[in-house]
Amino acid sequence: MDALYYLPAHELIRRMAAGDLTSETLTRALLERIAEHNPAINAVVTLDEDAALARAREADRQRAANTATGPLHGLPLTIKDTWEVAGMACTAGATALKDHVPERHADVIRRLEDAGAIVLGKTNVPIYATDLQSYNKLFGVTRNPHHLDHTPGGSSGGAAAALAAGMTPLEVGSDLAGSIRTPAHFCGVFGHKPSRALVSFRGHIPGPPGTQSRPDLAEGGPLARNARDLELLLGVIAGPRPADSRSWAVKMAPSTITALSGARVGLWLEDPLCPVEPELTRGYQTLGQALADQGALVTEARHPLLKLEHILPAYFNLLGSLLSTSLTPGQRRQMKWIARLEKWLTMLGPMTPFIGEYGRGVNQPIYQWTVWNEMREKMRTQIETLFEEVDVLLTPVTPTTAIRHDHSQPVFKRRITVAGQPRGYMDQFCWIALATLLGLPATSVPIGRTEDGLPFNIQVIGAPGRDLTTIGFARLLEEAGLAGFQQPAGF
Repeated sequence: MDALYYLPAHELIRRMAAGDLTSETLTRALLERIAEHNPAINAVVTLDEDAALARAREADRQRAANTATGPLHGLPLTIKDTWEVAGMACTAGATALKDHVPERHADVIRRLEDAGAIVLGKTNVPIYATDLQSYNKLFGVTRNPHHLDHTPGGSSGGAAAALAAGMTPLEVGSDLAGSIRTPAHFCGVFGHKPSRALVSFRGHIPGPPGTQSRPDLAEGGPLARNARDLELLLGVIAGPRPADSRSWAVKMAPSTITALSGARVGLWLEDPLCPVEPELTRGYQTLGQALADQGALVTEARHPLLKLEHILPAYFNLLGSLLSTSLTPGQRRQMKWIARLEKWLTMLGPMTPFIGEYGRGVNQPIYQWTVWNEMREKMRTQIETLFEEVDVLLTPVTPTTAIRHDHSQPVFKRRITVAGQPRGYMDQFCWIALATLLGLPATSVPIGRTEDGLPFNIQVIGAPGRDLTTIGFARLLEEAGLAGFQQPAGF
């Protein structure tokens, strides 16, 4: 773990600032690491080695001249292949975009470069970032460094796999249906879905290249191998779009937790609509007991919204409305029939509860969307009362550890296995729905491994705008030895 490629980003930056490490040396080390391990993992799909090395040498010259540009000066990193980087292909895993080379940076990339970061290349995603596994016809399948027969997740699967394999110190992902939190959980790294609209989405695909509007439910956020690096990177990428910066700036509220002792921790670990593997539940309960032993005030969280029967209908409806713009008329008709036949389809096999609401959302008129949206906003206000009682809420991320590769079609016929029983593939959306629907900050934190050696994470959810609280709690877990990244065997 002392190898250069597994050092924390903040330590790499410290060494470069102290003159103990050059950006060029670090960049070459990561490129060599990618060349060594990427053939097995297939996480990095695009590289610009010459440009990265040239920028690294320039960063070293600037540092020697005492003109370092920002908090990430000289730090090389990879980027999820949904963010537009000027002069570098941005495909979102789609063959239709294989020749798309943007001329303008996404706002996130501009903020990274203004902070001195160097983009090495891009990491793999499912086509248009629309699956919980990362594979596509352009670049093939990305594998989990902890077990090659298992997926690293999606849609930020290449990002999480690259981090776990030591090929990058930081990554920027995006999250609509757990696309940061789930890959972090599957690969045993840290990931953070920010509060609503904290990070600009302009320059992200999907939507189509050139989209200016912000999509509902989706957020961009950091991935790292420790909580301190999450906070570092979030501090760089958070902020308004350039035009909006004329009237407002980010000032994130400090963490409400300074120690585990006295921290108010709510647990929501089980729900009859979405069972979780017993081994994971035991791990979460063990964490709760360890926190109590540290002096935390641990309780079973109680709130009207902490029932998936209240959360999933609105989440799936609004998700369907958002994604309907990318569906063909035939696909919309198919979803309409799935919605109509939902109760009978359950007789043919397991289906995720309320998934029919997704089909209704795909086809609903704007006046119905407005009703669901207002319901969501009332719920967002209502959830504040929970966080008057607890500082953070701990929940599962998904029902299982990393699933085995399953690329069968159509997607809605896929199954996962929970406690030996088949469950709907879309059950993997259930536990991430609360934070996504209500725009809450949620940090995915690695806390252990199963008997099979696969990592698993806990989800730390906070009140709106309390991003530094959930990340700060993750850091306290690390410092107490209750959480942390573990290097995959063989890496």
